[in-house]
Amino acid sequence: MTVLTVNAGRPVAASYTNAPGGMTGIDKRPVEGLVRVCDPGPEGEGGSGLAGDTVCDLRYHGGSHQAVYAFAREELDTWERELGRPLPNGSFGENLTTDGVTVSGALIGERWRIGAELVLEVTSGRIPCRTFAGHVDEEHWVKRFTQAAVPGAYLRVITPGSIRAGDPVEIVHRPGHEVTVELQFRAVTTRSELLPLLLPAGEALHPRALRKARAYAARQG
Repeated sequence: MTVLTVNAGRPVAASYTNAPGGMTGIDKRPVEGLVRVCDPGPEGEGGSGLAGDTVCDLRYHGGSHQAVYAFAREELDTWERELGRPLPNGSFGENLTTDGVTVSGALIGERWRIGAELVLEVTSGRIPCRTFAGHVDEEHWVKRFTQAAVPGAYLRVITPGSIRAGDPVEIVHRPGHEVTVELQFRAVTTRSELLPLLLPAGEALHPRALRKARAYAARQG
């Protein structure tokens, strides 16, 4: 299991984003050399966990629970075949394009060591938005991406460190529940009846998902 590329984006103006200032950093490109990864700070204040990467819309992106976004090269290949066009690493705005890692099938709370120091923890799947749809520029993209339910994974930083393309990915902890990124994604997007099934993941869940699951469970009595 490997990180194929580490990807970062600079802010650019885009007509398809509703971010304040009309800027987006979704256009991620592979970078060379070591990249430092640290906890960026609280949601709404901190941006990306990667040095040199930009998050423009802090209302919905960035912060400790979405410090790093990973997407599997295998899934990009699947989308390439469906869309009939090349999708270079970073095409979906991911910071890490991986090889051999079951990203959307990872458990919430699963921990990955990348390189010698960095340890990340899986928190949630990526919810598609207007900016993502505009960037990919495919009809009905939000609906198609949601139906596929292979969202990639957001991760928080447990131990900061520096990484580079080609670094190995080692799963160093798997929690004792069965709450996967895919399950979490389906529960918060299209199948709210699944929300109580997220509760065993506890505080490892992204706080928004945990609040939603607890509220739904409370309403059910």
